[in-house]
Amino acid sequence: MTSPFVVPDNPDSACQPPSTKDFLVDRTFRALSRVGVILILAVVFALVFEVGRKALPGMQAYGFDVLFGTVWDVNQNKYGILPAIWGTLYSAFIALLIAGFFGISMAIFLTQDFLPAKLAAVFRTIVELLAAIPSVVYGLWGIYVVIPAIRPLTTWLHSELSWIPFFGSSLSGPGLLPAALVLAIMILPTIAAVSQDALSSVPMKTKQAAYGMGTTHWEAILKVMVPSAATGIFGSLVLGLGRALGETMALAMLVGNANNISLSLFAPANTLAALLALNFPEAGPREVEVLMYAALVLMLITLIVNIIGSMLMVYAQRGNK
Repeated sequence: MTSPFVVPDNPDSACQPPSTKDFLVDRTFRALSRVGVILILAVVFALVFEVGRKALPGMQAYGFDVLFGTVWDVNQNKYGILPAIWGTLYSAFIALLIAGFFGISMAIFLTQDFLPAKLAAVFRTIVELLAAIPSVVYGLWGIYVVIPAIRPLTTWLHSELSWIPFFGSSLSGPGLLPAALVLAIMILPTIAAVSQDALSSVPMKTKQAAYGMGTTHWEAILKVMVPSAATGIFGSLVLGLGRALGETMALAMLVGNANNISLSLFAPANTLAALLALNFPEAGPREVEVLMYAALVLMLITLIVNIIGSMLMVYAQRGNK
């Protein structure tokens, strides 16, 4: 009669049953994980509660006039954040278009055998170093390098194509376009790094199977590799958009800080983050309440964007299956 499988009595064997120490480590890890999740949720709840509590008087006093107002004048007791909402969404969208195109292209270039492995690693490190540069340095670089560099082009576009709404005004200094360009460079490392990880995680057998079907190099990349990594690439875009919506210092230095709603890329604008950063230091009690109202709106916009992004990612995953 064949005896059932018996765990060998060998202390060096990997087939030993879990010891008391293993159970203790496992339970400790589970407990710490639960505590960490609870603490994170508590911090988020406390943050939302505190901002909402301080914003409530402003919401009660001004209601939806703050959301749809276009004038911010403390002396007249008028507070409108619609231009800041517009500037936040508009600049983030332009930056996402620019950074998304170049970030995904860079990820393809660095992961799909266009460069030797060592040289690709060097370029990957250089791209990741962009994320370590402080935003105030980006702002100074935008003022002294980006704006003078693009001014001749913007002048020509305005003189020749001013009938197009996007070029309807001239670039006299800080404006939406230089802010969006610098913002695109700031979110580029995030999009490029996450997209690289997504493309690298696609099994090599998938690419080899595409070659076996007779595809060219670019056909394998565009029709097989990129669709297979689409969920991760889309996640990189959502992360980049989330950072773009909340970026403060560089935009405060470059966007112009004007309560202006315009399609022109060269006109000065404003963002919610810049509005908060520039007005809080000297704000009175009533203005602080409205600023907290604006902060709550910014949090809500970021939350909605992330929820929509998560839903689209889930939909994309189901489509791939």
